[in-house]
Amino acid sequence: MLLFLSNGEIQVMKIGLIGYGHMGREVESVALLRGHTVEFVIDENNQQDLTGAVLGGADVVVEFTRPDAAFGNIKACLEAGVPVVSGTTGWLEKLDEAKGLCVKKGGGLFYASNFSIGVNLFFELNARLANLMSPYTGYSIRIEEIHHNRKKDAPSGTALMLTEQILLENKQLKGWSPDLVPSKDQIGMTCIREGNVTGTHSVMYLSDQDKITIRHEAFSRESFATGAVSAAEFMVGRKGIYTMKDLINKKLQE
Repeated sequence: MLLFLSNGEIQVMKIGLIGYGHMGREVESVALLRGHTVEFVIDENNQQDLTGAVLGGADVVVEFTRPDAAFGNIKACLEAGVPVVSGTTGWLEKLDEAKGLCVKKGGGLFYASNFSIGVNLFFELNARLANLMSPYTGYSIRIEEIHHNRKKDAPSGTALMLTEQILLENKQLKGWSPDLVPSKDQIGMTCIREGNVTGTHSVMYLSDQDKITIRHEAFSRESFATGAVSAAEFMVGRKGIYTMKDLINKKLQE
């Protein structure tokens, strides 16, 4: 699939990749299938190529690396004047700084804890359910997330987003806890790392009478890669700060 601009012209993107693990390879595969080119790949073996001269050869950069490297990579892209799509999780304590730099440089930043369209629809369901459940104090809430045993951060970025949504809708709650029996004003959190699980997230409301559960299970990384490439297509020619909500809203307006 090629990207059609509003004037009807076809735009083949030149994509740069920072990070070439499982997700980087999936993004490359999807990008090539959609008719785009991959101009460069930067990973731990050639970090010296993280320069303005190299980054400037791409229309947009897709970044999937480690929590401790993400902000530096994003900063390098913004300083090079190249829009960046970041799917790394565990770095959001630096998000305000990244947003400030994006505004200062007049750049483009698209970030998400999860690029799957299904997960982002799941976020919408989670927020709506949290709003509906907020008056009912007889329910305790638990989030469970399961990922492959190579995933570094716990809780996952997706689990933290689910938590933030619930806290926004339910002012009686103060945070989350890894305890098996958290206090009444906390959301319980269970993080499991096993095998080669792509990603499963469940939100449970439990009372003495019943249990309500919503759940999303990813079968492969392809859905994440497809979302990331869609985000990269979205960012061509755009400045500002965007999330998957913007991408989903654009789809609804088409």
